[in-house]
Amino acid sequence: MKRGVFARHALGKAVSSGLICLCFASVAHAGLFEDDEARKAILELRQRVDLLKADSDVIRKSISDENMGLGKSLLSLQRQIELLRTEVATLRGSNERLAKEVADLQLRQKEHTEALNERLGRLEPSKAIVDGVEFLADPREKADYETALTAFKKGDFAAAQNLFAGFVSRNPASQYVVPALFWLGNAQYATRDYKEAIINFRALIAKSPKHLRASEALLSVANCQLELKDSKAARKTLADLIKSYPDTEAAQAAKERLASLK
Repeated sequence: MKRGVFARHALGKAVSSGLICLCFASVAHAGLFEDDEARKAILELRQRVDLLKADSDVIRKSISDENMGLGKSLLSLQRQIELLRTEVATLRGSNERLAKEVADLQLRQKEHTEALNERLGRLEPSKAIVDGVEFLADPREKADYETALTAFKKGDFAAAQNLFAGFVSRNPASQYVVPALFWLGNAQYATRDYKEAIINFRALIAKSPKHLRASEALLSVANCQLELKDSKAARKTLADLIKSYPDTEAAQAAKERLASLK
């Protein structure tokens, strides 16, 4: 009896031990299975990491290459910009030189045109008014007459006498001859060449008796005669002046002079 109980007890114990072992075996097997899964997961993760790293390296290399290419492009662009700046500066300098050349050319052309116009003006007759008489004056004659008149106004009577005498001799048909004779006579009067002055004053009157200066010329003839101590001739000249030009200032002066001579 006791043996049977003991046997059952032993059998139960053995069964219990077997179950325990089986449980441990199951747990161990499960643990091994979980380790394999973990290892697989780790391997997959590592593979992914490696792939990501590889992709990252590729991307990094691509970015580096792009940056390098961009740097080269920027460098090339900068060089092009510098070249363009140089070309622009060169063109600006060329434009400035061209502008200066054009300005100089225009100035020279203007000066040439003015000089040409001046030369043509010297050759072409121009309107002149002398002693109330208007006429077309020869430029050369006008210049010579004005030169002589300027000398007279400056008080250089000897030079004026020579200039006016030369003018009358060279240009006997000039419109300036009558006023030139008047100033020539006055220059000769100033240098006390009274006889020659009388000749030129009378030449003026004979050439243009209605000229604005005719009455003054006749009064000057009387003055020259008085300087030559020819009172008789002077009185006759004054009387002729009063008769020929009664309404002039010269006639009034002649009346006063006649009164003083009686």
